[in-house]
Amino acid sequence: MTTADSGILIRQDGAIATLELNRPPHNFFDLDMVVAIADALENLEVDARCRVVVLVAGGKSFCAGADFNNRPDSDRVRHPKKTLPLYNEGIRIMQFRKPIVAAIHGPCVGGGLGIALCADFRIASTSAKFSANFNRLGVHPGFGLSFTLPRLLGPQHAARLLYTGQRISAEEALRIHLVDKLVPPEQCHDEAYALAKEIATSSPWAVQSTRATLRAGMVEEFRKAVARESALQAGQMQSADFKEGVAAMSERREPRFSDYTPEGTP
Repeated sequence: MTTADSGILIRQDGAIATLELNRPPHNFFDLDMVVAIADALENLEVDARCRVVVLVAGGKSFCAGADFNNRPDSDRVRHPKKTLPLYNEGIRIMQFRKPIVAAIHGPCVGGGLGIALCADFRIASTSAKFSANFNRLGVHPGFGLSFTLPRLLGPQHAARLLYTGQRISAEEALRIHLVDKLVPPEQCHDEAYALAKEIATSSPWAVQSTRATLRAGMVEEFRKAVARESALQAGQMQSADFKEGVAAMSERREPRFSDYTPEGTP
């Protein structure tokens, strides 16, 4: 089955389903693409044949997040009390009940990292790079990273990545446990499928019940995180700092942010 118009491809091979991000070269996402991912997972959740999902991507990057230079207004939210529609779809992804193994072969940035952290395991190529670049763009982190990153890495490593927006190597990602295993680029997908096959050999009922125990409370905490993220981003995405951050990224230079901090922050 394919849904190429929305930027994803879906394949089923016995107990393992493959969900491929398919907007090369960088797999920038928009609301339609993330809706398609969430819809596909909901369909796979009720498909008894599917025991594990492998999340892969075509092109140069795994996912470079949102293209802020060409992002439609429909992806944004202006009202500080409403969760960003994009992040509501992230909640749907987090609600998926079956294991996900992500094969990260290239750059994984911003909201793309948010998607990768929704998975249970991350197999990375030695050529992969990782960045939670929101603060460098002039906005609060999004796609639940303010919850998922410290939960996975601990508060210190998470704070460093979030405050600086620095891009780290695959080796550093393994050292801080952002990924589970490093392999040569040509082995990335095969290693992810090997792990998925091992999981699929176990009892699906037992696996899914164990996963529910290990991830107890995660969906609700993710929901709270994206609500706060949306509220803060609603104002910050209209700011001069955000415009400067996007411009600096496009021009491949350091941003020149103002010293102004509004009263009442945070």
